[in-house]
Amino acid sequence: MSDLVMNTSATAALTVRDPWAMVPSLGNLDAYISAANRVPLLTHEEEIAYATRLRATGDLEAAGRLVLSHLRLVVSISRKYLGYGLPHGDLIQEGNIGLMKAVKRFDPEQGVRLVSYAMHWIKAEIHEYILKNWRMVKMATTKAQRKLFFNLRSMKQSLKDDADDVDTHRSTLTQGEVDTLARTLNVKREEVLEMETRLSGGDVALEPLSDDGDESFAPIAYLADEASEPSRVLEARTRDWLAGDGIALALDVLDARSRRIVEERWLKVNDDSSGGMTLHDLAAEYGVSAERIRQIEVAAMKKMRKALAESV
Repeated sequence: MSDLVMNTSATAALTVRDPWAMVPSLGNLDAYISAANRVPLLTHEEEIAYATRLRATGDLEAAGRLVLSHLRLVVSISRKYLGYGLPHGDLIQEGNIGLMKAVKRFDPEQGVRLVSYAMHWIKAEIHEYILKNWRMVKMATTKAQRKLFFNLRSMKQSLKDDADDVDTHRSTLTQGEVDTLARTLNVKREEVLEMETRLSGGDVALEPLSDDGDESFAPIAYLADEASEPSRVLEARTRDWLAGDGIALALDVLDARSRRIVEERWLKVNDDSSGGMTLHDLAAEYGVSAERIRQIEVAAMKKMRKALAESV
């Protein structure tokens, strides 16, 4: 008994000198929880004194005392959210952030205990962590959706526990359950159905997670729309412009003879789809050789390409 008293006195003395000494910086989660539960609670008078010091002078030691004495509260609250499948240590860590925010904003003159004030901040940080990490896609973005997200899970389980003829393997809600939930939560039944769909669905990776042949077939393979890909859109716009206004602009830089040669050779289609005039036809018309017509055509094409390059 005397050894226990001595150990308790030594621990209390150590806590007075260094309030953080009670909580190990490293180690397993059970050791942390055990240490957090051993931190002495503050009396109401001590709490007011430390909070007043913190607000008046920004005393970090006073802040440490207030935080440490409420670590067990974070552990207790975090246990209620273990059903979301997230690490308990992470839930505690996020709750501790909320606790520190509460301590920073706590006003002892409001007449409430820190434990009551801190619960809101601890839950808010844990809720935010769950919503960000429970799925790849955020489940709830508005205040109403967040409230529905957390209430729907707990109420669904309560409904199924109360039903005598419930099928334990059934995961979907009945019409009656949807109506009951909507009425209890004061929301539209469509909102309940939408959130239930989100909760029931799973995440699907857009990209393949491995290179195992057929098993790596992922939505990216069949959801991609090449026609809407930015570079393809730009290419199509440029191609359409070149086929219309671009050709007209390029033809404007040619003299009359060169322009007619290009139009007859490349831009005209006869009724029999045989194309325009041949080199020999144009040579006979202008009284020059077919080779000269070809040279004029080549020179005209160079001018047109240059004009198009400068305008694109």
